[in-house]
Amino acid sequence: MSESFSEGTAATYEAWYETPEGQRADRLEKAALARMLTTFPEARTLLEVGCGTAHFTRWLNAQGWKALGLDISPSMLEQARVLNGRLLVRGDAHQLPVSDGGVDLSMMVTTLEFLERPSAAVAESLRVSRLGLVLGVLNRCSFLGMLRRWRSLFHRSVYDDARFFSIRGLQLLLQLAAPEAEVLDWVTTLYPTIWPFRQPWGRWGGFIAMAVAPEGFRGPASPTW
Repeated sequence: MSESFSEGTAATYEAWYETPEGQRADRLEKAALARMLTTFPEARTLLEVGCGTAHFTRWLNAQGWKALGLDISPSMLEQARVLNGRLLVRGDAHQLPVSDGGVDLSMMVTTLEFLERPSAAVAESLRVSRLGLVLGVLNRCSFLGMLRRWRSLFHRSVYDDARFFSIRGLQLLLQLAAPEAEVLDWVTTLYPTIWPFRQPWGRWGGFIAMAVAPEGFRGPASPTW
């Protein structure tokens, strides 16, 4: 993962969010993630695993969360600090430097796609979370997912090494990583602008947001940092 997100990628990553496409994706993805976060009304602290430039970590802190960003890429973390990211730590998603139940929630946004062992990372995120895990994943079974895979045939990008997931693929991954975990809610968003239906529906949006709870595990009270 650290090789996929080189210094050059880190320097230009945030610029994409300033484009019309990036602004639309950012708005819709954050709305879907916010819906999943409301599934955990008691939660106050959150660890974002694979935070990159801390784009979503900064958003969470602005919303009143006590959010800590973790990433394995020094280049991405350095860019996060340039962008005034706070509470950042370098670490491996497969072996998180956090105690069992050390945070209320963990979150991974477009992180599973680039991990060598995504099931191990999910298990780790659930281990450190008192209440649950929020996932934001690029949808394999969507027009956007197919378009990104097609573009990778002609233009080199970070998505060349990505592993895309469907709703069913995520459910199977969760069964492998944590058979006791329970999917509380999910939604897809980021449909094409020319989507023919008045209301987007089903599982075909380009971005999947999912809320997962480790059944029966609540752990200690919420820490502060």
